[in-house]
Amino acid sequence: MKSFLALALSASQNFDFSKLKRPLTLVATADEESTMSGARLIADNGNRLGRFCVIGEPTDLTPIRQHKGALSMSIQFLGRSGHASNPALGNSALEAMHEFIGLLLHYREQIQRQHQDPAFTIPTPTMNLGHIHGGDNSNRICGACLLLIDIRFLPLMSFENIISDIDEIACEVAAGRKMRVEARLLGEAVPAMDTSQASEIAQYLTQVTGKQASSVAFGTEAPYFNSMQTETIVMGPGSINQAHQPDEFLPIAQIDPTIQLLEGLINRFCL
Repeated sequence: MKSFLALALSASQNFDFSKLKRPLTLVATADEESTMSGARLIADNGNRLGRFCVIGEPTDLTPIRQHKGALSMSIQFLGRSGHASNPALGNSALEAMHEFIGLLLHYREQIQRQHQDPAFTIPTPTMNLGHIHGGDNSNRICGACLLLIDIRFLPLMSFENIISDIDEIACEVAAGRKMRVEARLLGEAVPAMDTSQASEIAQYLTQVTGKQASSVAFGTEAPYFNSMQTETIVMGPGSINQAHQPDEFLPIAQIDPTIQLLEGLINRFCL
């Protein structure tokens, strides 16, 4: 991402800005890896940056027009601890969680049957049960049990509906077992990206790269730029396979082609 800013600066300096017919804006945002608060702030300000946008995530210079959305949730059942010798002394939150997980996996099967998109390598929404913790000893009834889950959802799916559905399932289990439950979103959901295949910039980049605009599994800030009526494509040098590694690198062979692509975009859409 940092290399893309350098290459964008390099490409843009080769033009006479007084001849621009449409604005050229370079945007650097904060906290892209976690809250995406920089892009959210720009979108919330209600300003339009331009008609088209390229986000320089590492895609090996393949134009990307779709990615899944993502959300994480915590669900905690709060029962009552007690001595294991007499089940009547407590109300096991771990047993409530066991029931909830069964219903949750059934819900996962349901949304995977209902929502499929062959444009994605994994064509269905996914749900990962990533962490569970409950109780403190074998001879105590479990008083509290916590589950963390990760959901990757397809474009056109409503993450508000997903959150509401999971909350409803948890509340039904808690009510049936006469205990409390706390279900909450961890951070903020990242919306899915879905830029039309017919978008002018998608068509242009498909033509000049010879690669059809496709999809990726990772999330980006693209949905926030799309929300500003800015048709957005994700495309940049480097591979996601090197991302978050101690030896992250950018292939030297992709530097000049990236600058040339950006120069072509500026010439086509700004001049």
